[in-house]
Amino acid sequence: MESETLLTTMHWGTYEVSARNGRLVSVEPWSGDPDPSPIGRSMLGTVQGDLGVSRPAVRRGWLEGDRSGVNGRRGGEPFVEVSWETALDMVAAELNRVRAGHGNSAIYAGSYGWASAGRFHHAQSQVHRFLNTIGGYTSSVLSYSYGAAEIILPHVLGSTDGLTGNHSTWDGIEAHSELIVAFGGLPWRNAQIQGGGAARHEAMAALQKAVGNGARLINISPVRDDAPREVKTEWLPLRPNSDTALMLALCYVLISEGFHDEAFLARYCTGFEAVRAYIMGETDGQPKTPAWAAGLAGIAEDEIVALAGAMATKRTMLMVSWSLQRADHGEQPYWAAITLAALLGQIGLPGGGLGFGYSSTNGAGRPEMGFRWSSLPQGRNPVKDFIPVARMADMLLNPGSSFDFNGAAMIYPDIRLVYWAGGNPFHHHQDLNRLVEAWQRPETIIVHEPFWTATARHADIVLPITTPLERNDLAFSNRENLVVAMKQAIDPVGEARDDFGIFADLSARLGTSGAFTEGRDADEWIRLLYEQARDNADTAGVEMPSFDRFWQDGHADLVRQVMSQTLLGAFRADPEHHRLATPSGRIELFSATIESFGYDDCPGHAVWREPREWLGSDLASRFPLHLLSPQPADKLHSQYDHGSVSRAGKVSGRAPLWINPQDAAARGIADGTIVRVFNDRGACLAGAVLTDGLVPGVIQLPTGAWFDPTEPGYPNSLEKHGNPNVLTPDRGTSRLAQSPTCNSTLVEVSRFEGAIPPVTAFDPPATLCLADVPGMPGAQPHHKEA
Repeated sequence: MESETLLTTMHWGTYEVSARNGRLVSVEPWSGDPDPSPIGRSMLGTVQGDLGVSRPAVRRGWLEGDRSGVNGRRGGEPFVEVSWETALDMVAAELNRVRAGHGNSAIYAGSYGWASAGRFHHAQSQVHRFLNTIGGYTSSVLSYSYGAAEIILPHVLGSTDGLTGNHSTWDGIEAHSELIVAFGGLPWRNAQIQGGGAARHEAMAALQKAVGNGARLINISPVRDDAPREVKTEWLPLRPNSDTALMLALCYVLISEGFHDEAFLARYCTGFEAVRAYIMGETDGQPKTPAWAAGLAGIAEDEIVALAGAMATKRTMLMVSWSLQRADHGEQPYWAAITLAALLGQIGLPGGGLGFGYSSTNGAGRPEMGFRWSSLPQGRNPVKDFIPVARMADMLLNPGSSFDFNGAAMIYPDIRLVYWAGGNPFHHHQDLNRLVEAWQRPETIIVHEPFWTATARHADIVLPITTPLERNDLAFSNRENLVVAMKQAIDPVGEARDDFGIFADLSARLGTSGAFTEGRDADEWIRLLYEQARDNADTAGVEMPSFDRFWQDGHADLVRQVMSQTLLGAFRADPEHHRLATPSGRIELFSATIESFGYDDCPGHAVWREPREWLGSDLASRFPLHLLSPQPADKLHSQYDHGSVSRAGKVSGRAPLWINPQDAAARGIADGTIVRVFNDRGACLAGAVLTDGLVPGVIQLPTGAWFDPTEPGYPNSLEKHGNPNVLTPDRGTSRLAQSPTCNSTLVEVSRFEGAIPPVTAFDPPATLCLADVPGMPGAQPHHKEA
């Protein structure tokens, strides 16, 4: 049988996929991508591999009546395979029981995650739409990636423009920037990724062009390799979590030397006098001088002065990584960066000002399409309870307790049922040992998963889900002009089904079928979403082919109508007619609103607050290494960690730990040594990789290794695979944003002594036949066929 080649889109790229006789045989980058990501090749051998969930499965203890997991059994028990009818009846009964006995607020469906890039089979949209038709659920807000920024930027700039979209575009940076200062760097590994799908990877080429045109590019980071790939870059290494101190010192130089733009500050900003008094030390007795910052950041005083002078005399673009705000007081570096940019007076000018997340995704810096793409409507959630996403374990452990968030006093709801479709909390969340404990508290946990991830292993009911290659869909994202018909390439593996089909059947059981499906099947929904996008495009002057032509061709390359944009350019041109959505209508260097909240950990303007964990704290005497846990280069988060691309980068099957040779020598560690990384929260194993591209005292262990504890289901056991989130703290950035602080983590590293335990993350769990349930003690476990 001849193989058929189809085009499909993932968050890390667009690929030409071939199947023969029902088997996936080839995954190659789309020929139109100038800088493709290799991650897609991990779909070979995994989509149809032996780690797939092939049938609905139920935790044995849950079937026996253990609805709380208080004995720590979630995560370590075998599963019993059941029919779809049985599984769906169980799920419908549990939803009805919880709704009737505790109300819909007792259902949590954060379902945070990326899942498919397809516009229709977007797992989070599907589960939220379904639950809204049956009365709603407790939801989550914000992002693990940039949650602190989502809160602070609207207070200061009036919106999140320049964070996930509407950046100053690359053309202006290429043509006008003379100095690009990248706080947190511009790593290529992150630029592979784009939510909703990636087509053309162009960020590195844009940076090369900017430097080729004469721009000076400076990477301010503890990690040399946070510089963009194959682009001439200067490295200014600094101590982790000290960016705010450096920015404030740069502001001090600008003010003391008279380089600050008083006219810009007067016309476009409010609160400068209060900020100036703080920076000059008038309010707290500590001037934020270069000498002061040098002691905190580890950068020489004269280098700080020279950098400020260069910024003041060049068209300067500040690029601030998402990673900076994932730390203690993570709101502060973003507020300080805005303050610094305002003093320079270049906000709203091509090639000047600032932006957040350049190279954190592929889309930053690319022009918008000029219209909204369509998406599956989720309906209205009648339940008002919600949490910041990073406070999930707090909610499960402390129902009824209070917490502060963005000026409001809130109460954690009492969650009895968790419904998770898309994403992997045992990757995203911090302090996984604490999450293991918290995950035992609900009465029922239902998970949709294609593979036996840690989240599936910690569930009570696991429903097998198709991957994007096993169903039809379509892909388009706001900064891509390639629309892709994601045609089904292979038959569903085992008994896997798509989320929509599952929720349609559950809706039929719960009497809400009409509200959920609206009388359409999946293919009819896909056609409808395309036609809605086509109508939107037409209003913006963008032509899209008919659906039938699009589906036949497999893709459509649209002509962009928007090619260039400058963040806050319209505001700069006319601040009265383009007022910001802040109380003053201007950039709020001082926010009376935030000041009124009375938060000592986040007052009314950018300040230096010492992190709880960093190399300047007392805790460093016990744990003298600062751990950074960035996005991995070989996968998106934890997706396809079991794939060939990710496995090729492991050290003896474990995640690589980058460590400076000085730090390694002091601990007797060589390249390839299996090491134990530990602090008071937990410990994991990793494989050492020595590099001089790290500041001494800093180590780097990327996220994404599937959680693999030695004693599954029980907290505080050794994690064998190199998941750094057994080490990271589960605390909020401040009472304002309550967002993740994973990059404020201190640890120690030592050689692992004794027999090295095997990695078992990629071994499927034991499963039992339903017929064996009555004789459970004597049942013989078996593993499904590959």
